[in-house]
Amino acid sequence: MFESEGGTVIATIGGQPQVVTFALDGLLAREVRIAEVIVLHLTPRDAGRTERALARLAAEFTGDTYAGRPCRLRFVPLRHAGGRLEDIRGEAEANAAWLMIYELIAGLKAEGRHLHVCISGGRRILALLAVSTALLHFDHNDHLWHMYTEPEFLARARDGAIMHATQEGQVRLIEVPLAPWGAYFPALRALAGASPQEVVAAQTYWLDEAERERCRRVVAQLTPRELETLRAFAAGQNPQEVAETLCVTVRTVHAHKTRILDHCRNAWGLPPDARLAYYFLREKFGRYFQQAV
Repeated sequence: MFESEGGTVIATIGGQPQVVTFALDGLLAREVRIAEVIVLHLTPRDAGRTERALARLAAEFTGDTYAGRPCRLRFVPLRHAGGRLEDIRGEAEANAAWLMIYELIAGLKAEGRHLHVCISGGRRILALLAVSTALLHFDHNDHLWHMYTEPEFLARARDGAIMHATQEGQVRLIEVPLAPWGAYFPALRALAGASPQEVVAAQTYWLDEAERERCRRVVAQLTPRELETLRAFAAGQNPQEVAETLCVTVRTVHAHKTRILDHCRNAWGLPPDARLAYYFLREKFGRYFQQAV
């Protein structure tokens, strides 16, 4: 249902409500359909500034519409230990915020939503937590956005004094390149309820396993002499040292290296003309052979 209605924007904010409208205006200018905006925020002990920002933003949405288009607005205060989270001062609070963002994004993706996450507002750590969860749950239909605002316009728009840019170039959305690891390794998405540290450890394991599999594919295709050459490069030797170790000419070493790197391009999905040097072999195969001992 939501895919046909439009995408979902998730934004982090502090006291600057215009961050949300600037991002939304930018997406609409790109003809991106948006059905819902979800705003994540902390609740400081002196919450007046945050409350004013949320009220200023809510005034932009009337009757579940924005700029004359159907669009819902939802505020999500981050929580910890049964209460609203005032700030992130330590790891326990960071973990609590991470789990809330994790569960939010996981739930939205389970509903088939296409997500646009804007990380320009609020505490910087909120942006980092959002990126961490996006790595696990995004697919290639989702987008991560940062925003550049011209300094002079930024000063005038502060605290919601201006909610919409009127001139081209005052505000620019910048898409952040992101590899959606959860799409490549779906087992990572099954870690609901795990701590951030457990998820990161699992992610590292799966990435390492993918690298090991590529290494195995290359090794399986090599002749005994090419394998000896690869082992020497993986140990950190340069072509001259490999030649001396194997008692062959440098020209022979280069011939073996060329064939090995051809197999590597196939294993890593690189273009045939991708330039690789012998230190690629040290980087990719050094730990592989150490672990195989």
